[in-house]
Amino acid sequence: MADDLEIDTDALQRRMDGAMNALKTEFASLRTGRASASIVEPIQVDAYGQMTPINQLGTVNVPEPRMVVINVWDKAMISKIEKAIRESGIGINPISDGPLIRLPIPELNEERRRELSKVAGTYAENAKVAIRNIRRDGMDQIKKAKASGMGEDDQKMWSEEVQELTDKAIAAVDRALEAKQQEIMQV
Repeated sequence: MADDLEIDTDALQRRMDGAMNALKTEFASLRTGRASASIVEPIQVDAYGQMTPINQLGTVNVPEPRMVVINVWDKAMISKIEKAIRESGIGINPISDGPLIRLPIPELNEERRRELSKVAGTYAENAKVAIRNIRRDGMDQIKKAKASGMGEDDQKMWSEEVQELTDKAIAAVDRALEAKQQEIMQV
């Protein structure tokens, strides 16, 4: 019976990878002073009676380092897209030019860079909390297996493996945060 008890570390690893991917998505939405199509990804527009991502209403391009251009497919949606961008809180004022909406990316000042760096730190801490919760779930699985007859040696081995997965995931979050903060602070 005790030989049948195993902890699904692959599932734990997938969940930790999911937390890391969510962190990368959040980092991509932070404006660093350089244009990126991912700046408008989280913005939803009230189009045709439902909330729709901007990239489903037009083509998003980055023709130059400080400009994002949205080529809107339906001209009737231009004003709604502009309104959604203004209300999104990304701090960019859209400029309409026919079917194009231009988003000039302003230069970041030192104070705003520090604020963005703190926001990145918050995102990283949230990812670490998610990873620690996944670790707790793994440890709970080990406790249940112990109650079902898992030996102490197996319990220790699985605990060490779950801890090792957690340590690697948290180290990856720290590396990603450091890289993002360097990118934000770069003038």
